[in-house]
Amino acid sequence: MNDPLRQPVLDYLHRHHVLTLATHGPAGLWAAAVFYVNDDFIFYFLSSPDSRHGQNMAAQPHVAGTVQADTGEWAEIKGVQLEGEVTRLEGAARLAAIRRYGAKFPIVGNLEHAPAAIVAAFNKVAWYRLTPSRLYFVDNSRGFGHRDEIPL
Repeated sequence: MNDPLRQPVLDYLHRHHVLTLATHGPAGLWAAAVFYVNDDFIFYFLSSPDSRHGQNMAAQPHVAGTVQADTGEWAEIKGVQLEGEVTRLEGAARLAAIRRYGAKFPIVGNLEHAPAAIVAAFNKVAWYRLTPSRLYFVDNSRGFGHRDEIPL
């Protein structure tokens, strides 16, 4: 795609680490912050399948999310808003996500050197892929509430 915002938004996602994930399911509405890595506009993250948002995603994989930096000035608000489908990963897709995630978060790429508590925790998580169906970039420096939809 030739959208002029595409690469700046991908650069923005590369510089940030936390995706706030909004879910709905048997446990009700919930929001949870997860570390992510992205490949283009596909997001990968890990979480406990027993968590409230994990149970919600298992029942209802349609989610929303945001990525933004914290700021005290409204004109500095920038970030990504999205909605899409979450898939729990298994097999080769799971291994590829772990490798990609380990490149961004070195402790995951070097679990053999991580503290035992972290290794134990990682043995209990599930790996997920979030494929957005819609994605917007908010940039209040261009006007209050300014946002552009990024073609996927």
